[in-house]
Amino acid sequence: MRILVTGGAGFLGSHLCDRLLADDHEVICLDNLFTGRKENITHLLAHPRFEFLRHDVVDPFKIEVDQIYNLACPASPPHYQYNPIKTVKTSVMGAINCLGLAKRVEARVLQASTSEVYGDPQVHPQTEDYWGHVNPVGRRSCYDEGKRCSETLFFDYHRQNRVDIRVARIFNTYGPRMLADDGRVVSNFVVQALKGEDLTVYGDGSQTRSFCYVDDLIEALVRFMNQTETIGPLNLGNPDEFSMLRLAELTLKLDGGKSKIVHRPLPADDPRQRCPDIALARKHLHWQPRVRLEEGLKRTIAYFTAQVRPGLPRAHPRRPHRAA
Repeated sequence: MRILVTGGAGFLGSHLCDRLLADDHEVICLDNLFTGRKENITHLLAHPRFEFLRHDVVDPFKIEVDQIYNLACPASPPHYQYNPIKTVKTSVMGAINCLGLAKRVEARVLQASTSEVYGDPQVHPQTEDYWGHVNPVGRRSCYDEGKRCSETLFFDYHRQNRVDIRVARIFNTYGPRMLADDGRVVSNFVVQALKGEDLTVYGDGSQTRSFCYVDDLIEALVRFMNQTETIGPLNLGNPDEFSMLRLAELTLKLDGGKSKIVHRPLPADDPRQRCPDIALARKHLHWQPRVRLEEGLKRTIAYFTAQVRPGLPRAHPRRPHRAA
């Protein structure tokens, strides 16, 4: 098939491009390189079935494709808060443009939504029928509410225009090609440990997350796109729950350095718990994560270790993204 991946030069997007090419598809990678990095896809540029388009998903585009994976949006707090209005526009207008294209060319389209739609959940673990507990006016709202609105658009296009959709709610994912400065806890801990800096734990470290290795997540996305039992929303993530303090301790153990753990005040609207119920993914995709956290962390540490001396991979916005 001919497949479009928006945000295809990003962390998840580049791994997805790798997988789709390995499955003998033709892949078009669309990315404005705001947080995506051309280095993530350099090894693909000479591939005869790969094409890179530097384009912002907010602006309309016309491409003949069979499937669309919409992964375009900054996903870490420092990056999506850099220009919150732009973040909302990327989620909402990007969804509209992908859905409009899917409607015109009769393509199946998958939305990479997020566990952030659940906010600071009052139900644990989170099931897909939980509506969430989200602050609509907080600093995280540009991402949380933008993704919630994109889900609304996907289901309205499905009901009104019969667009063939899939909506995946992605929980914390980690692995090679993460940005060193993306503000996510795994990359924060690994980079701090490799630099010999203290590991920063916010609050008392009892807040929990679930961590899914990138290879497992990509497998789930591909299975979800290509099955016909459900359109979602579908939780994709690892149901094994880890506290931030436990993650920091495991990182120090695997790094073997002399860093210490220090505590800082908890950020505003930081969820206390985040863990997916993946019963539906097990049922419809016959999928569950296979890579254990310790093994995934070893691979991630090895990736960042190779990057430390020449300079860690960081996002360098070309210019301030000012909302129109």
